[in-house]
Amino acid sequence: MNILTILHSLIIGPLKLFFDVIFSVANRFLNNPGLSIIFLSLAMNFLVLPLYMRADAMQEEERDVEAKMKPWVDHIKSAFKGDERFMMLQTYYRQVGYKQTDALKGSLSLLLEVPFFIAAYQFLSSLSILKGVSFGPIADLGNPDALITIGGISINILPILMTLINFVSGALYSKGFPLKSKIQIYGIAVIFLVFLYQSPSGLVFYWTLNNVFSLVKNVFYKLKHPGKVLCVLSAVCGAALLILAFVRPFSSLRREAFIIVLGVALIIPLIVMLIRSRKQKAQIEETAITAADKRSFFAGAIYLSVFIGLTISSTVINSSPAEFINVSEFRNPVWYAVNSFAMAIGTFVVWCGIFYMLAGNRIKKIMQAGIWVVAVCGTVDYLFFGTKLGTLLTSLKYEQKPDFTWKQQLLNLVIIIAVAAAAFLLFKWKSRITEAVLFVGAAAMLIMGAYNLIHINSVAAPIKAQIEASKEDVAKITLSKTGKNVIVMMLDRAIGMYIPYMINERPELKEQFSGFTYYANTISYGHSTNVGAPVLFGGYEYTPVNMNARSDMLLVDKHNEALKVMPVLFNENGFEVTVCDPPYANYAYIPDLSIYDDYPEINTYLTEGKFNSYNSLEQMEVIYKRNFFCYGLFKAAPLVLQEALYNSGNYNTSETGQITADVVGEQTLTGKYTSEGLSSLFMDSYSVLESLVDLTEITDEDKNTFLMMANDTTHMPTLLQEPDYVPAVSVDNTAYEESHADRFTVDGRTMNYETSDQIMHYHVNISSFIQLGKWMDYLKENGVYDNTRIIFAGDHGRGLHHFNDLVLENNRDTVLFDPLLIVKDFDEEEFKINYDFMTIGDIPAMATADIIENPVNPFTGHDLQDTSPKEGKQMITITDWHTDINNGYTFAEGDWYSVHDNIFDINNWKIESLSGLY
Repeated sequence: MNILTILHSLIIGPLKLFFDVIFSVANRFLNNPGLSIIFLSLAMNFLVLPLYMRADAMQEEERDVEAKMKPWVDHIKSAFKGDERFMMLQTYYRQVGYKQTDALKGSLSLLLEVPFFIAAYQFLSSLSILKGVSFGPIADLGNPDALITIGGISINILPILMTLINFVSGALYSKGFPLKSKIQIYGIAVIFLVFLYQSPSGLVFYWTLNNVFSLVKNVFYKLKHPGKVLCVLSAVCGAALLILAFVRPFSSLRREAFIIVLGVALIIPLIVMLIRSRKQKAQIEETAITAADKRSFFAGAIYLSVFIGLTISSTVINSSPAEFINVSEFRNPVWYAVNSFAMAIGTFVVWCGIFYMLAGNRIKKIMQAGIWVVAVCGTVDYLFFGTKLGTLLTSLKYEQKPDFTWKQQLLNLVIIIAVAAAAFLLFKWKSRITEAVLFVGAAAMLIMGAYNLIHINSVAAPIKAQIEASKEDVAKITLSKTGKNVIVMMLDRAIGMYIPYMINERPELKEQFSGFTYYANTISYGHSTNVGAPVLFGGYEYTPVNMNARSDMLLVDKHNEALKVMPVLFNENGFEVTVCDPPYANYAYIPDLSIYDDYPEINTYLTEGKFNSYNSLEQMEVIYKRNFFCYGLFKAAPLVLQEALYNSGNYNTSETGQITADVVGEQTLTGKYTSEGLSSLFMDSYSVLESLVDLTEITDEDKNTFLMMANDTTHMPTLLQEPDYVPAVSVDNTAYEESHADRFTVDGRTMNYETSDQIMHYHVNISSFIQLGKWMDYLKENGVYDNTRIIFAGDHGRGLHHFNDLVLENNRDTVLFDPLLIVKDFDEEEFKINYDFMTIGDIPAMATADIIENPVNPFTGHDLQDTSPKEGKQMITITDWHTDINNGYTFAEGDWYSVHDNIFDINNWKIESLSGLY
């Protein structure tokens, strides 16, 4: 990020965001991009009309001053020369109170128009939703209109029409103006013609509508009572819309409501005017605005900028900085918060400041009080409401859509109204106190934000070095045709109970995974990777109970030790060892491979994101630059507005799902079985499974190999295109689901498959197995299947309420603790299902069985073949999964459950203790 990017975020960013939100909201109701452009033009013009009216008034004042000074200025210029002329003009200007900078007032409208034009140009010229969409005689709003073709030459009519309207409007507006003002007006019209001639017709259509609005405005300026005429015409239009809505109702209830609301809104100005006309005609004298008043307003603007733009965004990033770093190409996440801060300054200080400075004194007083009330209410909302919305993904979407009951919204609304009233009374009583509070609050928020940025940067710096060091390292999985190969792959959050249903839907999986045994009755010891992974890779010494018992050692050191148990043991026994993506190595989100530095023979790689050919970084940066500021607005808003601002995690962008086949950012569900867009997080992991065949190197060397690997595909719930369960820009599974609705009943047991979360988790699990099945086929074809022991396992499950009989009395779904465990031993041929009680702590024993003599933990000397700890009651915990928080000597306080023998018997489960935290 450079200074130009920051300036863009300050000046253009807020306007572009405003364009985006208005167009998006309009298009959701109208479902017609052409009509949405008309609405956008009307909305923007009416919103900035007071600004332009004030600018026009200042220009008129400037022209009047120049006209009065002209005789003397002309006299001085004709009578004096050189320095003497300059000195005389300066003296005259000083005597009449004129500053040469006042000349800028004459160009104020133009200065205001430039950023609005840039924002409109950037937004509409690249808006993919316009591509291929027709509107009236315009064939494609995403391309030049080409309305007339003569001899193979296309002529774009809209830019010409726009210019003609501009000329007429300029002629009306500049009547009686000096020549230089007319030249400016007509010159700009010609520049716009040249500049926009080859632009997309959607953009030119918008600007033509703006010129029509300007023409109408200039006509009204020539009327005796323009305000009254405008109110009457607005009311007539509103009445017409209401009549249309009731006489010919729209098929869509949302469109009907939108038209009614718009009609009422257009009538309101006339009602207000009539009410005012009945009041006493005595002019209420406006209160003078002091320097302290201006200071108070800008104190509020600064506070909101720091609070919404910096503190909220940096707090989100600071919760897990590594998650916002792309492993394929480093970008410091500090800049996402800085950009959000710049957007906020641009919104509250720059543009709200411009409106404030150009407003009348009465409006300034209202804005001064308003910004104080908004600052107080926004802070209360952020600190005390909507604080438990679940897990926030790096796409700034929650895993579960925020849902507030009407009671929560009503309570919030009552409290916010009370807080707003108290804040307003304090402002009326002691406005100087409010100014001090805002400045102190801004300083406190700035300190918090700066602290967050420093911490984010400190986390990012070593990750950058690690990424740069491994940039050229491409993973290689070596398997021997003659030796013994052992593969242990952790599929994060892979759910064991899906296996029968996946095989029922795709019977070929049974053949692809021939020789595997599916252990159906398996548990994990926690609900998260920081608890499950150490047991999976290290064995029973690393259950949460045993980890807590070793309270003289930091959790991170015990975790690292567990990740090294099998690689070091196999390495010491002559195996060629490869480790890929050891989860939370050194408690880092992007695994810190340096934990293996003492073992140079061990090959270590990062694979996540390395094989994603889609342009995810660019798209995610666009999302971050826009949505961190939007997230801040969402969190500071009353609950009644949060759903509209959140907009299913899209934050009212017009580009929802409009992603080309080579660009990936995030996926948006448009229905139960439909979606638009691709998830970058899913693709980072899925592309690794897709590439396993290419990464595998078959050798004839007589050597033994060991691969330990983790992959997050099953951790990234995504809607995939059926029946092949592959990622697609546009997914529509409606027909497939209707014709295959019975596939989730196996042996009389039906799995619930109703919610989006249930559907997407199943999709990523079966998709992973489809890709792993292709890898199994490759191993068979190349003669390394029979001599390879393969273990696929999850570190934990997910509580999705697939099975009602496996839910405890506190509504805890025990499938949360049911990970995948499927194992193929050497020379096995048949697919089997085993119901023996198993845990992921058995995996080191299974991996080392019969190929390493007396396998023991190389760090503690404990016998890895001892699986007796799984006898009797097994203690399972739910604790904080954030390794930057839960990183002491023992796991943080949490909930504890126990189970024994048969996980399918709900009576074997017991709630041991609840912390009230989960």
